[in-house]
Amino acid sequence: MKIGVYPGSFDPVTNGHIDIIKRSTKIFDKLIVGVINNPNKSPLFTMEERIDMISKSVKQQNLKDIEVKGFDGLLVDFMRQNNANIIVKGLRAVSDFEYEFQMALMNRKLDNEIETIFMMTSKEYSYLSSSMIKEVGSLNGCIKGLVPDVVLKTILNKLR
Repeated sequence: MKIGVYPGSFDPVTNGHIDIIKRSTKIFDKLIVGVINNPNKSPLFTMEERIDMISKSVKQQNLKDIEVKGFDGLLVDFMRQNNANIIVKGLRAVSDFEYEFQMALMNRKLDNEIETIFMMTSKEYSYLSSSMIKEVGSLNGCIKGLVPDVVLKTILNKLR
């Protein structure tokens, strides 16, 4: 069974994230969306809220063989715990590549059985980030169509 892990903070989940999840289901028998509890970030949404938003979004899309789990610590440890050896990373622009490339090399150093695949985001989401969603939404800008409909109200309530 080919198990992939799509890690991220997903604070909040965007349609760009959902695009990568949906396209990853064509590659893997099972995809685990790993919601990171990053001590270097101060997320707006709790781990539970982020897991819930992703779960609702995946269900709304009727996507199968996807599990959403939170984790602390090293991604490679999470991968081992879940019998996965392929990391999925979404890239929006060339600027994302340098950081993600370094992370891929470090993960490979920590566990040489782990591979990373990079998936380019669809063009309609190439500018989209969770940070942008938080900024625009908090300033009463329209984020409809940028985040899954099923979590739009949850996100707006938290931002406003």
